[in-house]
Amino acid sequence: MGYTIAQKIIKNHLLSGEMTVGSDIGLKIDQTLTQDATGTMAYLEFEAIGVPRVKTEKSVAYIDHNTLQTGFENADDHRFIQTVCRKHGIYFSRPGNGICHQVHLERFGIPGKTLIGSDSHTPTGGGIGMLAIGAGGLDVAVAMGGGAYYITMPKMVRINLSGKLQPWVSAKDVILEVLKIMSVKGGVGKIVEYGGEGVKTLTVPERATITNMGAELGATTSIFPSDEVTREFLKAQGREEDWSELSADADAVYDEVIDINLSTLVPMAACPHSPDNIKTIEEIGPQVVDQVCIGSCTNSSYLDLMRVAAILKGKTVAENVSLAIAPGSKQVYNMLALNGALGDLIAAGARILECACGPCIGMGQSPNSKGISLRTFNRNFKGRSGTADGQIYLVSPETAAASALAGVFCDPRTLGDEVKIELPEKFLVNDNMVAAPVPEAEMDSVEVLRGPNIKPYPATYPLEDTIEAQCSLKVEDNITTDHIMPAGAKILPLRSNIPAISEHCFTVCDKEFPARAKQMGKSIIVGGENYGQGSSREHAALAPLYLGVKAVLVKSFARIHRANLINAGIIPLTFVNEADYDSISLNDQLVLPDVKKCIVEGKDVVIENKTNGKTIVAKCELSQRTKDIILAGGLLNYTREHS
Repeated sequence: MGYTIAQKIIKNHLLSGEMTVGSDIGLKIDQTLTQDATGTMAYLEFEAIGVPRVKTEKSVAYIDHNTLQTGFENADDHRFIQTVCRKHGIYFSRPGNGICHQVHLERFGIPGKTLIGSDSHTPTGGGIGMLAIGAGGLDVAVAMGGGAYYITMPKMVRINLSGKLQPWVSAKDVILEVLKIMSVKGGVGKIVEYGGEGVKTLTVPERATITNMGAELGATTSIFPSDEVTREFLKAQGREEDWSELSADADAVYDEVIDINLSTLVPMAACPHSPDNIKTIEEIGPQVVDQVCIGSCTNSSYLDLMRVAAILKGKTVAENVSLAIAPGSKQVYNMLALNGALGDLIAAGARILECACGPCIGMGQSPNSKGISLRTFNRNFKGRSGTADGQIYLVSPETAAASALAGVFCDPRTLGDEVKIELPEKFLVNDNMVAAPVPEAEMDSVEVLRGPNIKPYPATYPLEDTIEAQCSLKVEDNITTDHIMPAGAKILPLRSNIPAISEHCFTVCDKEFPARAKQMGKSIIVGGENYGQGSSREHAALAPLYLGVKAVLVKSFARIHRANLINAGIIPLTFVNEADYDSISLNDQLVLPDVKKCIVEGKDVVIENKTNGKTIVAKCELSQRTKDIILAGGLLNYTREHS
């Protein structure tokens, strides 16, 4: 029996475990990336581990999230990260150089290598055949220190692409179709692998758009073959020597197969407030549009923005529309400036933003009250834009540009002849905004600069024999990390200060939660299905940890958040009988007798509801390693004990 692409990379990087679906495996990690919203905490954790130099082939720290500097906090964090990089052998991508996933694809990604990043959209690297996985910051810190990265061996899903995209239909429409088929929880515990004759019709930037939004499926990662298309992209980046061919064996076996004919796809949108709420642009009809935002790590490539510029050239954005465009990297920005496309965008009335995440994480450009905003981004969770009642639709760059001109939802197929943009034979390569590590002899003398907003990792303690605590919060299905730990311009600067940021924990759902949790001292959170979907931000585990949350009991978890809870020493429990969800209410007094013994012995955990007298049984499915992490009080304690 042959191997899939992902299985080949896993086999070549397997440090522990067996490639059996559902088993715990440890992988050697070749590369890591961080961004500044998660990076400060990741580097504090790396320092706490006590390893003097990173042990990966390449680790890169990007400044791309917290670039709106309305106080000292973000600038202090950037300075801290820059000095940590100098001291520990990490590449530093300076503010303005671009979004981590776009830049990493252009300049550092290598087919067949493993990459983990403290950002859920790290699977963008799958567009060039990397096994690229989003992870919590502590997992990244351990990997930088030379430790293995542990995941549950995923199932393999093959998506066969046939045909070719019709004019004005784009890669964004491909991943929206996949989301329509699989849903936001359909990829949990799976790697999505693309194959078929249709693959060769897609450029690397188009493939990266598809793997980027694979994060919205809940998938471990998504990956394309590394073929001649990949080779030409890397050659144009001056990195042909990094290319190697990588494809699935003809007799590879997949757990699930989905067929998509590219020729049948039409322009689509993800409607509020979920990436899998898919309708065609025709179905939506000519609704008035208030705002259009083009960019993010999903759709800010040279190819995307050249198409947008061609659509806008010689025209003017509708009077009722505010159009903002953010290039994904300095490389893209420079090339648009030099070939005249930037001038076309400006002349049409676009507001040009810096090369950063910006509006995608609520960092500026919030729409008006109840405003309809078309965005080429990857998430449209309620309130994520910074406007609580904003109506956010996810669309392709072509649909976004056409709608900006029309002032209403506009199917780009009405624009006439297709705009054909070819990738350049040679990209403009200038890595002057990436600071390479200093010589090792100089590293020890580097002073790490810490601002007053930077606080240490929250204190953690070994697991108690029995836990007695109240239910401090009860939430519904599909709670995202944006619900748990919101982003946005007001809160993101607090990412390096867990005590301060915890004051905002779950306030989207219940403004009283932080005060209630602190007053209780210890507590348990109860939730529904797909709890913790979305971002990799470990702050969604660290803030509850700081507030005294000991366990989270839900119907099902999203992958990264469950791992982050374990890393924080918070017990992840799932209902054996989902109907028991209805038997717990806010403030109920809950007891987990002999919970430590249950976890050690791998037994179900009994939960006694002292308030109503009912007894609930919960599963706590842990490998021996994750058991030991929970028993130690979290991954940081565990790593110290085993170093």
